[in-house]
Amino acid sequence: MSSRTGKNRIYSADPWLKPYAEIVERRNCAIFERKERIAGKGGRLASAANGHLYYCPHREDDCYVFREWAPNASRIYVIGDFNGWRRSEEWAMRPSGDGNWELAVNGDSVHHGDLFKWFVEWPGGGGERIPAYAVRCIQDPETKLFAAQIWEPREKYLWRSRKHVAVKKPLIYEVHIGMSSEQQKVAGFEDFRKNVLPHIVDMGYNTIQIMALQEHPYYGSFGYQVSSFFALSSRFGTPEEFKKLVDEAHAAGLSVVMDLVHSHAVSNENEGLSCIDGSYSTYFHEGERGWHPAWGSRCFNYGSDKVAHFLLSNIKYWMEEYRLDGFRFDGVTSMLYLDHGLERDFVGYDAYFDGAQDEDAITYLGLANILVKELYRNGVTIAEDMSGMAGLAAPLSRGGIGFDYRMSMGVADHWIKWIKERTDWEWSMGEIFFELSGKRDDEKTISYAECHDQALVGDKTLIFRLLDKEMYTGMSKTVQSLTVDRGVALHKMIRLATISTAGDGYLTFMGNEFGHPEWIDFPREGNGWSYFYARRQWHLAEDPLLRYCDLMQFDKAMIELFADNDLFPEKPVCLRVDEEKKVLVIGRGVFIFAFNFNPQHSFEQFAVQTCPGDYSVVLDSDSSVFGGFDRNDCNALHITKFEKGANNLYLYLPCRSAQVLKKI
Repeated sequence: MSSRTGKNRIYSADPWLKPYAEIVERRNCAIFERKERIAGKGGRLASAANGHLYYCPHREDDCYVFREWAPNASRIYVIGDFNGWRRSEEWAMRPSGDGNWELAVNGDSVHHGDLFKWFVEWPGGGGERIPAYAVRCIQDPETKLFAAQIWEPREKYLWRSRKHVAVKKPLIYEVHIGMSSEQQKVAGFEDFRKNVLPHIVDMGYNTIQIMALQEHPYYGSFGYQVSSFFALSSRFGTPEEFKKLVDEAHAAGLSVVMDLVHSHAVSNENEGLSCIDGSYSTYFHEGERGWHPAWGSRCFNYGSDKVAHFLLSNIKYWMEEYRLDGFRFDGVTSMLYLDHGLERDFVGYDAYFDGAQDEDAITYLGLANILVKELYRNGVTIAEDMSGMAGLAAPLSRGGIGFDYRMSMGVADHWIKWIKERTDWEWSMGEIFFELSGKRDDEKTISYAECHDQALVGDKTLIFRLLDKEMYTGMSKTVQSLTVDRGVALHKMIRLATISTAGDGYLTFMGNEFGHPEWIDFPREGNGWSYFYARRQWHLAEDPLLRYCDLMQFDKAMIELFADNDLFPEKPVCLRVDEEKKVLVIGRGVFIFAFNFNPQHSFEQFAVQTCPGDYSVVLDSDSSVFGGFDRNDCNALHITKFEKGANNLYLYLPCRSAQVLKKI
């Protein structure tokens, strides 16, 4: 067992984890041993992860240099605008050892904007390929095929703001650039910077999490079928436009996090890494293991140092070239398990240590977390994992894998379950608190009521589940609808309950803060290639005659409450649960969150035991400002009474409403 063992290890305070201490230590040792193998003894990964500097086409003195790692290739030609797309000896790469190929040409023959590809020959075949380290690709509007592009604008972008922004308690606004416009089109970085960024700042969120930045052939994949890992998706604009967006976000005090896809790669051969040199195992596992059975994509061989170097260099590239502050790692569950976590119930610790884990992937994720911190000590890493693997978001120094946060993916699933399968009278207040607040003490989590997953076609957003068809007829303030009244009230309460029990951060998806109607459906053959559902109807939230405006104002006030007060470090505690009345009261520091989920009954003089003192209402979901009915006097002072050895606070709790009180 490792010499790192001691009282501070993740299993020292968890008796259920102690039987697996040896595996925990073995994994932890493997991370540091692999680091030493890649970076050298005492070396830094940040000094070793420089594949993008070596392989990306670039100028060296008077030459332009092209390189590729293609161990199965027998010949590689550079073809493009600069040579009429013809294969010739003067544009043929030469082997330079260890599977590498290289060509240096006169620098004057290559120009900004030139399109190019490789033509790779291998035993028994050949074909056009995109360079693995291409930093700019352009998709042909007719064929949908990609070509790499030389990107050397005469004027380099001049950064104006700080390089990074650190956020300790993230309030995350998840976005997709392309669908951020009101118009039926693919929106760009400039659209977003001018129109959506000010909205995020105004709403009080401190972190932007951007999806679909890496180049991907199919727009409708939401960016999760990546072809060129180093290329910023050209459909959204230029690198300079994205840099300006990041720069202005930083100037406004926002941290910018990228949705990073290292869990798999698109299977397309003309555009992606698959069969780049005629072999299906250059970057990926051989045989069946190299193919994802559910996604139809390619699975990386994380045990290969060349592959690890490629992915680690990718992290460094995005952080240095675009000054990103961190990453949400997508599809981590798929990486952690040899069966990708498919058709499995993770009901006990054995599921994390039974030998069905991809130990190489676990090691890679540990290296990725080390690298991010080497590049920027406050860089943030978030794991999207639904398995709940113990130690995933625990520090490496304690035997963990090193993520800063993990997504509390079960929270959204539970809200869907309660809304879909139970009547309002069947909701359990104790279950709500338990499921929303449950987390390991040694890990940080980010909660959400819904993210982009719940908005995709085939699923339903929370507001759509609550309102159904009356969304189309009842969102005007002039229309009376009990269904809409219920939906609007619960939409606010669900969000407040989620953030009030959140471990260390909160997330919402673009537009969900005001109950954006309907679903997300990208252009495809089945909908006539329509952009109607691949946009955001911002005007709905700007119309004071519609209820969307009220929902947005509540979200803004809720986020402001958490942004202005250091609430997350205080652990939420259950002050009172009343299953019959459907009341849940939560304490967090000097704040009290009182929820009355009862669909019919309001309660006067509802007693809550708490710390002695005076309390004032700082947020009330029933306020008319938020589309409520003003049944509470928010200016009233609430004073505890000492009775029978306890301090009681007496509250009026209108049905289907929530209020937050702060001790003065």
